[in-house]
Amino acid sequence: MSSIFTKIVNGEIPCYKIAEDDNYFAFLDINPNAKGHTLCIPKFEIDKIFDMDEAHYLGLMHFSRKVAIALEKTIPCNRIAISVIGLEVPHVHVHLIPLNTMDDIRFQKKVTLSKEEFENLAQEIRANL
Repeated sequence: MSSIFTKIVNGEIPCYKIAEDDNYFAFLDINPNAKGHTLCIPKFEIDKIFDMDEAHYLGLMHFSRKVAIALEKTIPCNRIAISVIGLEVPHVHVHLIPLNTMDDIRFQKKVTLSKEEFENLAQEIRANL
């Protein structure tokens, strides 16, 4: 069965897309820790990041770096955090989270954005890629 992220990549589930290339895909987290919280994923399904071959692992990190730089240009913050946990969806995903405090990375405090705010934010980040 396809993961929810594969369904997003395939267009079966809508998302607020930030970027994509042949192998990777980035979109806004719909339950964000902070405004701009973005997920970067490989387009192919693999559960654990360290099960990826080295080329794809490095490719995902390179792709995530590009997205993080665009996020930092778009969202006023102290830095962009990176987190790889992967327990909630069995598909590798890198969290990029704009940080102003340590609480922004704890996955306990969430922010709410309207559909229009998500759409505008995705557009702004894409413009900074």
